[in-house]
Amino acid sequence: MTRLFLLALVGLSAVFGLTTSVPVASREDFHLWVKENGKTYHDEKEFERRFAIFLQNAQEVAAHNAGGHSYQLELNKFADLTFEEFRDMILMTTPQNCSATGQKKPRVQSRVGPVPAKKDWRDRPGVVSGVKDQGHCGSCWSFSATGCLESVTAITFGAAMNLSEQQLIGCAQGFNNHGCEGGLPSQAWEYVKWTQGIESEKDYPYTGKDGKCAFNSSKTIAYVRDVVNITQGDEDGILQAVGTLNPVSIAYQVVAGFQHYKKGVYSSKLCHHDQEHVNHAVLVVGYGEDESGVPYWIVKNSWGPKWGMDGYFWIERNKNMCGLAECAAYPLPPDDK
Repeated sequence: MTRLFLLALVGLSAVFGLTTSVPVASREDFHLWVKENGKTYHDEKEFERRFAIFLQNAQEVAAHNAGGHSYQLELNKFADLTFEEFRDMILMTTPQNCSATGQKKPRVQSRVGPVPAKKDWRDRPGVVSGVKDQGHCGSCWSFSATGCLESVTAITFGAAMNLSEQQLIGCAQGFNNHGCEGGLPSQAWEYVKWTQGIESEKDYPYTGKDGKCAFNSSKTIAYVRDVVNITQGDEDGILQAVGTLNPVSIAYQVVAGFQHYKKGVYSSKLCHHDQEHVNHAVLVVGYGEDESGVPYWIVKNSWGPKWGMDGYFWIERNKNMCGLAECAAYPLPPDDK
């Protein structure tokens, strides 16, 4: 973000206070933001509409950042969208059924030794692949699924890889997944188990839209033996798995404001803590505490590396924040592949 724009947010809000009648961004700021983010609009009317939304978002970002919260916001690449537009464009629109997590005990395979106080799987080379961008498609579930399977395979066999989200989008509908309208990582792995493999991203590239299945079984590079569904609401189960085994896929509810996340430990009083409202799937790659002692999960998102903290965010731990412990799962690799 430009120095001029940061001064507008910090300086004007500090001097005049934060009200809807006092601008915290200018037309020049918006022109700079449009250029930096490669935006184009159909006509002047659309430009003015996006500018008005940008100004409203600037007010909300400045107000939040002046409020002493545990996390900060910024005017990122989604700053010209209302939350309703963002929700319809990026998040899962089909209600998700996390019944597989149930109340039964999960088949978590504990390693010898205590769970470490902090963990970050990114510290181990090749385990966590680079941050990807799902674009204008509610396919987060497929990115969470490939990211977790990539990590599990790398930990088990030492093979770094990038797997095909598009195969899951185009081929896994029979397992209650819905392409760009949503799905669940656990259901994606059930498909991979059934079809006996998944291709690489290179061989089956991502298009960011629904399409016909074009799976080639001769090109599979990763496999699933079984799926572990961590007991619904059990954050300790997630901690045990992430701390001793591998990253874990989760789903949670994104609410207004989160699209503008910049850094810090995210928490919300607006979101629900149940499985009925989850609308976004991501990958937990670690955990820790901030300087104030607030525990958090380290989470890999699929909105590109320029969003949040290089594509990652922290979310408060031990509160089932936004339902993050309702649909947690990870795949088990095969024994001999």
